[in-house]
Order: sequence, then structure tokens, then C-alpha cells
Amino acid sequence: RGVLFLDEAAEFSRVALDAMRQPLESGVIEVSRAGITALFPARFQLIVALNPCPCGNYGVRGAECVCPSLAIRRYSTRLSGPLRDRIDVELHVSRVSASQAMVGDRTGMTSEIARALVIEARERACARWRGTPWLRNSEVPGARLRQLDLRIPADARAPLDRALERGTLTLRGYDRVLRLAWTMADLAGLDRPGRDEVGQALFLKRGYAS
Repeated sequence: RGVLFLDEAAEFSRVALDAMRQPLESGVIEVSRAGITALFPARFQLIVALNPCPCGNYGVRGAECVCPSLAIRRYSTRLSGPLRDRIDVELHVSRVSASQAMVGDRTGMTSEIARALVIEARERACARWRGTPWLRNSEVPGARLRQLDLRIPADARAPLDRALERGTLTLRGYDRVLRLAWTMADLAGLDRPGRDEVGQALFLKRGYAS
């Protein structure tokens, strides 16, 4: 139930990173030695941060990247496709400009406001899943969210279905977007996700932020 933050994630070995795939999916670490298997609880929130290249300047306006193209390609693929598929929110964030640093945050969002929104959203989720083995949207199997009583209307689900049909989204990614869409609905105080919530969830799955 903790948070695992990997800064400069591309500096970790690919073997170490891929070792997190099973715990992210099942919430359990399985260790087998000499015919004996031990299970350890490992349900955590993973946050990773990485630069676009080893020097950090690739694609940055006004900066010069000195990395060879092969190094950039190798660096960007350190996080494998299957591991990225298990990450719900992926955002590309640009460097903070001097003007932004001087102005500061103008959204009006404070920690107190965010905390109240999260508490209310979690209460809605708990009420929905009361009587089930789950407490949060992130714990619900995708197959359950695709069943008739919880199925998002076809018109609202259309962009998500198209992404799956085109192959730009795997079934695992599809289910993760569904969970995120339900969370967006809970944050908005809605009983069920609509087209806006599905669109927001898709954006967060492969989004860009300035």
C-alpha cells in the first residue's frame, strides 16, 4: 500500500524494471527457492520519472542533445512495452520556463482541496464495490468492468474501442483505461463514466502536458 518512486528510471537495468511486471499485475511477489515458494504482499503505487535521453536535452527547445541516435533509442526502450502497459498515467512534461517559475501555480488547486476530492471519490468507489472483494477501482478486474451492468455506453466507449481495434491499446491497457475512467467519474461526482471521462482517461494513458 506504499508508493515506489523510481527517479531516473531508465538508469535501472531492464531486468530489474521488468521484475515489477508481476507485482504490478497481481499485487504479490512470488519467490521460489529449492522447491519452496513464498508469497509476499506487494500492492504499491509505482511512479517513474525519466529524461528523454541520457543527457536530458533531446527534444528540448533551445537545448542541444549530444547523445548518439542509438543511445537515445536504447535509453527510451529501457522501459519495456509490457511494463509501460501496466502504467495507468503517462505524461510528457516540458521544462518550466522562467515566466512560469515567477508566476507560480494559477490553477487554484491546493492540497486541502485535492484531499477533499480524493476522499469523496474514494467514498463513492467504496459504496459501489460494497459487498465485493474490492475497495478501489484499481483493484477491480477488467473483465468485471466489461460486464453488462457496469459496461460504459457504446457511444462513450467508442474512442476506446477504436484504439483497441487499431492495436494502439492492448486489452490490458483497455481495462486500465476503464478503471481510470471510473475514477474520473468518481472525482466528477458522476454515477457512470461518459465520453468526457473516457477521453480524459485515454489522454492520461498517453498524454502530453506543457
